[in-house]
Amino acid sequence: MKREDVLMEALPYIRQFHGKTIIIKLGGHAMVDPKIMNTVIEDAVLLHYIGMKVVLVHGGGPEITEKMKAMGKEPKFVAGLRVTDLDTLEIAMMVLAGKISNTIVSLIAQNGARGIGISGNDGNLVIARKMDAQKVTIEDREEEVDLGYVGEIQRVNPGLLRTLLDSGYIPVVSPLAIDEQGNNLNINADTMAGELAVALDAGKLVSLTDVDGVMDKTRTNIYYRLTLAEVESMIADGTIQGGMIPKLAACIYASRNGVERCHIINGNAPHNLILELFTDQGVGTMIRG
Repeated sequence: MKREDVLMEALPYIRQFHGKTIIIKLGGHAMVDPKIMNTVIEDAVLLHYIGMKVVLVHGGGPEITEKMKAMGKEPKFVAGLRVTDLDTLEIAMMVLAGKISNTIVSLIAQNGARGIGISGNDGNLVIARKMDAQKVTIEDREEEVDLGYVGEIQRVNPGLLRTLLDSGYIPVVSPLAIDEQGNNLNINADTMAGELAVALDAGKLVSLTDVDGVMDKTRTNIYYRLTLAEVESMIADGTIQGGMIPKLAACIYASRNGVERCHIINGNAPHNLILELFTDQGVGTMIRG
């Protein structure tokens, strides 16, 4: 395809989403590889300058684990869920709202835009409650496990984000929140992204991960287009497993509450974000109601 054809293929999508909000959840290898992260931020800045209101939400599980071990604290997981005691929460806050957020804001500046790092507890952006004990299966036994300072979102107050977006900033949101008493809680980043997408009436929610999209049971074929009913069926029959489930749960929630399109893409390939949003074929999985 000629270069001018590529630009013309992008035009209808640029026109369609000009002025609309896009939530981009950063995850996977991009979070630990500076070169990959920079290409993602380049794409985000491009979206910003063609008129989209961009909000970045980041996770940081591997970095939290690394910092815990460096500080002599062994991470504890139960059935894949991190147990977050007070020490772990403090480390998570340091890594998420400190190191990772500042790194992303710096990359935004290097690429010519203005980023600003906030967390869910700034301006009462996200109010949560401590998550109830979770039922998990351990050695064929079902047990209830208290995950500690892990929250589930009760409500989002998007005024601060709207003010920042209207002022030309790219907000970088760390997945932290407070409860009604002002206590800090750690939040799943996929869940945070879905909730913010709904609260901001976003046109798109995009989740960057380490795989090419939602795949079949053989893990060789990508589903480029899926409906909510198809996603729910694939979760029920075991086609979708593991870490893909919370990403798709966020997509299901967002789609059912007004977000037009959700996307799961591989963030490791340069400029996949642009290719997914501005080409007819796309490169990952697009989900719609």
